[in-house]
Amino acid sequence: MKYRNAILIVLLVIIADQALKFYIKTHFYYGEEVNVIGKWFRLHFIENEGMAFGMKLSQADIGKLVLTLFRLIAVIAGFFILKSIVNKGYGRGAIICGALILAGALGNLIDSIIYGLIFTDSTFHLAQLVPWGQGYGRLFHGRVVDMLYFPIIDTQMPSWVPVLGGKDFVFFEPVFNIADAAISIGVLVLVFFQKKLIHKRTPQAAVN
Repeated sequence: MKYRNAILIVLLVIIADQALKFYIKTHFYYGEEVNVIGKWFRLHFIENEGMAFGMKLSQADIGKLVLTLFRLIAVIAGFFILKSIVNKGYGRGAIICGALILAGALGNLIDSIIYGLIFTDSTFHLAQLVPWGQGYGRLFHGRVVDMLYFPIIDTQMPSWVPVLGGKDFVFFEPVFNIADAAISIGVLVLVFFQKKLIHKRTPQAAVN
C-alpha cells in the first residue's frame, strides 16, 4: 500500500469529522439531542476540553495546553511513523489502522488548536463562525466537539443487584465523535488482530 493512499484515508476521515463537527457546532444548541435511529442512536451536542470520550487531563488551563501540545507532537510523529511502516513493507491492514489512528488524533487536534479562535461560544446561543481570533477562546485552548451517542441499553438496574441496584444504567454512555471512533477502531483492530496485521510482507512491498 502506498503512502499517498494512507494519507488519502487520513484526509477522508478528517473531512468527515470536521464537516460533522462544523454542522453540529453551528446548528445545535449545547446539549440539544436528536434521535437518528430510534432512541439508541442519537446526535447529542456536547464539548469537552480533554481527551477522547470527554476525559480530562486537568481542570486548569495548563492541563489543556499540555494536552494540546502533546497531541501536536504525537500527530507530527505519527506522520513519520506511518511513512516508516509503509516503507518497511507492513501489510495493508496495519497501514490502514495506523492511518485511522493518525486521522483521529489530527481531527481532535484541529478542534483544540483553532476552534476557540473561529467559533463563538455555544453555551447559550447557536455558535457562529467568526473571523480569526474573535472566537470564545485562545490558540490551543479550543474545545473538542462530540455528538455521537449510542445508549443501546438505557434501563434501571433491579433492586437486588449489588451496589447498582435501583440506579439508572446506560450502555454505551460516552458521547464521542468520528475522530474518537477512528482512533478506537484502529487501536482495537490492531490489538485483536495483531498477529495477522503486524508483519512485513516483502522488501519489494515497500513503496513511497
